[in-house]
Amino acid sequence: MSGADGLLWTLIALPLVAGTALAVAGRAADRIAAPVAVCVALGDLGLALTAALRHPHAGAPLVAGLPVRLAVDGLSGLMVVTVTAVTLAVLASGVGEFGAAEARARYFGLMLVFAASMLVTVTAVSLPVLLMGWEVMGATSWALIGYRWRDPAGVAAADTAFLTTRTADLGLYLAAGAALAGGGPAGLDLARLSDAAGPWRSVVTAGIIVAALGKSAQLPFSFWLSGAMRGPGPVSALLHSATMVAAGAYLLLRTGPLLEASGWGGAAVAWTGAATAVALGLVAVAQTDLKQLLAASSCAQIGFMVMAAGAGGVTGGTLQLIAHAATKSLLFLAASAWLTALGTRTLSGLSGAARLHRTVGAAFTVGALCLAGLPPLSLWATKDLLLASALGRSPWLYVTGLTAVVLSAAYSAKALWFVLRPAPARDRPEYDTERRGTRRFPPAAVAPLVLLAAACVALTATAFPPVRDAVERVLGTTGRAGPGAWEAALSGAVALASAATAWVWGGRALPLPPSARAWAEQWLGLERSARLLVVRPVLRLARLSAVLDDRVLDRAVDGSARLTLRLARGTDRVVERAVDGTVTAVAAGARALGALARTPQTGQLHQYLSQAAAAFTLLAVVFVLVR
Repeated sequence: MSGADGLLWTLIALPLVAGTALAVAGRAADRIAAPVAVCVALGDLGLALTAALRHPHAGAPLVAGLPVRLAVDGLSGLMVVTVTAVTLAVLASGVGEFGAAEARARYFGLMLVFAASMLVTVTAVSLPVLLMGWEVMGATSWALIGYRWRDPAGVAAADTAFLTTRTADLGLYLAAGAALAGGGPAGLDLARLSDAAGPWRSVVTAGIIVAALGKSAQLPFSFWLSGAMRGPGPVSALLHSATMVAAGAYLLLRTGPLLEASGWGGAAVAWTGAATAVALGLVAVAQTDLKQLLAASSCAQIGFMVMAAGAGGVTGGTLQLIAHAATKSLLFLAASAWLTALGTRTLSGLSGAARLHRTVGAAFTVGALCLAGLPPLSLWATKDLLLASALGRSPWLYVTGLTAVVLSAAYSAKALWFVLRPAPARDRPEYDTERRGTRRFPPAAVAPLVLLAAACVALTATAFPPVRDAVERVLGTTGRAGPGAWEAALSGAVALASAATAWVWGGRALPLPPSARAWAEQWLGLERSARLLVVRPVLRLARLSAVLDDRVLDRAVDGSARLTLRLARGTDRVVERAVDGTVTAVAAGARALGALARTPQTGQLHQYLSQAAAAFTLLAVVFVLVR
């Protein structure tokens, strides 16, 4: 194994082994879990930076003709750094999040395994290896969302998230089967999916799109992300920023050549992303709960990345993913800190929360302004890159994206308006709606928030030359025109006007009919529709199958058994008795013949002599007659 191979294996094995060990050790490792996890994450960040510079690749045998192959190229190099950096920030912030009574080893162990599975996903070269990381990520996300397993609502939310994403994951299995049929084992390579023959290529494209939309909570799968907010705050921070929810967007960015070759995949993906950005942006504006607002905004912001993937804007989509990872992890960690301190996550309950701890409040303000797309922060700059790609594809796509920019600014300003209100009283009736607050902020959460806020500002440079030129060389996307000055000015002005309007509007409800407002607040009724159109028919079909099994198949088997038993008994009565009688008769005949044969044996010599004389006489007569 070369040094490059060892680097890549270590990058994945380090969090995987350490996380598994912590999760298996359980409560016995609670005291050391946090420092071990932070040290592992720090070491993994160093490995990721080295891997991003050296672009290693590694392989190991799996089955004949289908080895496990991992590689770091330009796109995955940026992703491994993003994943490990956000993981480190989230784990460091989580040190003060969980009390001594909670299962810290299980939490930190699962978080490390979760991060390792994302690293496998982004470095996978072929579909089977990507599926391995994909599946482990889904399983660990279920365990993390349902971390507080004594809470039935949390467990139900974890089940909903798991089953919804698993349903969409079937697309990835379909894609793998079609790629195998259309190109053989070599066709399973992600870089060669576009080479699949004829109709198989469309099947592969459809499977990839469905799986990616499900994982990234795009329409129509968005609702599972709402329930996932029942999980701990740091879990939401990692899940929404750099791992599971971002994985679908990454997959679409990775398989851009396939979308282009299919002839229809690019347009379908671009418009689905744009529609999600607008629809879930409206949902975010309607929310009265900070975590629900941030969750809906994750769908909307990732909708921009999906739109970029469909429009061929790999650079804009990738930079948007990185900047959003820093922004969203910052906002979720701040929301988690307020939930720990104040025991509430409702916007009205968090009124003035930013003034209680100025550093946390300042960091949240930077994150919210960045999420709003206001210049000169990073999401403003990266969004212009992907909007330029959308404009190249269709003016209407660009206008839809610009509409989503308006909504982004509106929901961000709404959240900011509440938390920046005048300082509240120390204890308010709106506190402790979720759990009993500690009334103090975890000190460990502050430093990661400051670093993430700095990243929100610093990442702006990646969208402008010469840093952008370097990023394009790394991604292999050089030669594409960037946004014009008027585009940047237009999106900035639109975001600024929308944010100002939302600020003036304040905490008042949306100017919509109550039914429409409730519809938006309930995530467009997507979960109810899914239960009506998918869950109920499936359950009904399952019940019908159970009835068919119980009343038809099971009874047929029982009837066959009874018939066989009767046949056996009949056979026993007729055939068995006949055979037994025959055997008995043969035995009786043999005994009679034996008795007859014993008759001459009297033991009297004169009788033997007379028998011999008679016999010889008979033989003599026969001899004379024959002769």
